[in-house]
Amino acid sequence: MYKSLLLAILAGTVSFSAVAAEKMTVYKSKYCGCCESWNKHMADNGFELEVIETEQLDLVKQQYGIAPQLASCHTGVVGGYVIEGHVPATDVLKLLKEKPAIHGLTIPGMPQSAPGMDIPGQPYQVLSISKEGDGETKVWSSYPG
Repeated sequence: MYKSLLLAILAGTVSFSAVAAEKMTVYKSKYCGCCESWNKHMADNGFELEVIETEQLDLVKQQYGIAPQLASCHTGVVGGYVIEGHVPATDVLKLLKEKPAIHGLTIPGMPQSAPGMDIPGQPYQVLSISKEGDGETKVWSSYPG
C-alpha cells in the first residue's frame, strides 16, 4: 500500500517537474529591465531559461508569427508555443499541461500589473493566438490588476 502511494506521489511530482523544468528560449533586449524581472518570475516558477539578447526583436517576432498588434517587449518559445510579453508563469504551465491547438499566448503591450512590471492596479488579459496564423485571439485568462 505504501509503495503504491509513494509511486502515485512521485508520478505527480515528476509530471509537474517535467512541465516546470521545460526549457524556454527568451529573446530580449539587453537594455530591458522589465524583461529581466519577467525572466526572474519564470525562473522562480521552475522554468529553465536560455536568454538570447538581441536588438532585432522585430525580426524575431516575424520569425515566430507575432503580429504587430500582439507584440510586447520580449518573445519566449517553449514546448512548441510562442509566449509574447509578460504572461504569468501559471498561464504558461497551464498551456504546457493542456497542450491546446494554438500558436501561443500574448499580453500585448506592457500592462503595469503583469509579472515583471509589478505595479498593481491595471487589469489585463492573457490572449491565446490561433494556430491558423491569422492573428485571431481569444481571452485565455483575466487578471484584476
